[in-house]
Amino acid sequence: MTDFAPPRRPRVRAPELTGKGGWLNTGDRAYTLSDLRGRIVVLDFWTFCCINCLHVLDELRELEHRHPDTVVVIGVHSPKFAHEAEHAAVVDAVERYGVAHPVLDDPELATWKQYAVRAWPTLVVIDPEGYVVAQHAGEGHVHAIERLVTELEAEHGAKGTLRRGDGPYVPPEPEPTTLRFPGKALLLPSGNLLVSDTTRHQLVELAADGETVVRRIGQGGRGLADGPEDRARFQEPQGLALLPDGSVVVADTVNHALRRFDPGTGRTTTLAGTGRQWMQGAATSGPAREVDLSSPWDVAWWQGRVWIAMAGVHQLWTYDPGDGTVAVAAGTTNEGLVDGPATEAWFAQPSGLAATADRLWLADSETSALRWVDPDGAVHTAVGTGLFDFGHRDGAAGQALFQHPLGVTALPDGSVAVADTYNHALRRYDPASGEVTTLATDLREPSDAVLVGEDIVVVESARHRLTRLRLPEEAVRVESVAHRTRRAATEVAPGRLRLDVVFQAPRGQKLDTRYGPSTRLLVSSTPPELLLQGEGAGTGLSRELELDAAVREGVLHISAMAASCDDDGDNEYPACHVHQQDWGVPVRLTEGATDRLPLVLAGMDEQESGSQTP
Repeated sequence: MTDFAPPRRPRVRAPELTGKGGWLNTGDRAYTLSDLRGRIVVLDFWTFCCINCLHVLDELRELEHRHPDTVVVIGVHSPKFAHEAEHAAVVDAVERYGVAHPVLDDPELATWKQYAVRAWPTLVVIDPEGYVVAQHAGEGHVHAIERLVTELEAEHGAKGTLRRGDGPYVPPEPEPTTLRFPGKALLLPSGNLLVSDTTRHQLVELAADGETVVRRIGQGGRGLADGPEDRARFQEPQGLALLPDGSVVVADTVNHALRRFDPGTGRTTTLAGTGRQWMQGAATSGPAREVDLSSPWDVAWWQGRVWIAMAGVHQLWTYDPGDGTVAVAAGTTNEGLVDGPATEAWFAQPSGLAATADRLWLADSETSALRWVDPDGAVHTAVGTGLFDFGHRDGAAGQALFQHPLGVTALPDGSVAVADTYNHALRRYDPASGEVTTLATDLREPSDAVLVGEDIVVVESARHRLTRLRLPEEAVRVESVAHRTRRAATEVAPGRLRLDVVFQAPRGQKLDTRYGPSTRLLVSSTPPELLLQGEGAGTGLSRELELDAAVREGVLHISAMAASCDDDGDNEYPACHVHQQDWGVPVRLTEGATDRLPLVLAGMDEQESGSQTP
């Protein structure tokens, strides 16, 4: 046997996996960490509302494919919204997003708390002996995790503590429905309906009855391929918009692309995107086929351009068919709810668009908000207050609540219908009166709606169908419900608070300082009065904050970025990676509480956990 000198790394005994909702994708078997001893375990703390979590699911597929007999990925579903704590909703989400590994449903955040997780998504690596050896917040870390996996395979193979074999994943039985988790719908000039059949990676044209299949567009498997309807490939398509020439632009979400479908010829071509996900530092404008996009979720034709709800980077982009270019139209990439000029506005996973002559309406899902853009580009909020307040409450817009809406539809009277997804409802906002009402309930995860004559056809995504409703003259009355995010507030001391964002460049990499500082930190708060000192942008990942003792509770908004490159002096063009994460940390000011707030971007917080050895 060859000698192997393992690198020294912190080793913290991994807490047990517990979740009141039980296990999915295991054939009804419950697992403990001892059952997984000998395997390299990657815990993925996710929640199905979170676009960054969906990006990580895509990243993990490659890792699982390359290390099928040594790595076990376990999704720990940790809900943000009340709806996400429903077990049936988690079951739906696991199928909807093609999660092909075991999932622990943890509705009470028990395992989340045991692992001191503070952000969605977070990845934790456990070695074959049951010790935590790495933690990463945000997306874009799988390249580093794979390098660590390779080291652990060699280290524990040499020690005899690595156990190879089949994993615990047991796939569920497929369901025979016409549509499977459809996303969006569009009324074609022919009177037929075009639907994005998201989980089956197809478009489906239905007859005017909304049930009879006229044709399917796409082969039905994941991929990015142009061609006739039986050869094209999509990957979880969502938004659809009719262009002036009669063709349809498609938000091909997981392909990070815009596609064009011609109903006359049946052909699909690519309009924009490279197939790669946009990351910080990439181009934000230019020839459409040369610029990366990030999870486009919906599209709308407005003011002579295609507007794109770019959910993956919390922005609005546009595609100009005249010159074939794309560009950022609004948003900073910071996640939150901030109105104002386009260049200063913050969004949070915009997921639905609807255009009228003087407004572009948008469903801003993570802030449970209805917002709009005026012709001058300024951003306004009609309903919604921020990332942590949601519910089902009608009445004046200033106190009304939605829960993670995904769709918005302009109505003939100037009002808008909102597909209030996690409330299973269709809501209405009237700009003239400033009132929010409920049009219909008992709709299972509605994600879009389209006007057809005097009816409105709702995409009931989790019932796998379109549902036709007559627009009611009177609104439905519902009991008001208000929620805040399920995460408990972190108790911190008033006054001085040291913020430490922990970042350790992965083994074999170093900080990229070729063009200046390789790190960035942006801090703000809700309410703004919480922060007396420490707000704003800087290059260091540690900062002294000062919290106002008179503000007892609030949220610290922290965005951190670090760039690292392969540490190979012989390579003139080393591979480089950007690590980025946004945190919204609810805090409660308590005398005698901690005066340090550590947030792990990548690595281990040795100051907090210490180093343990067996």
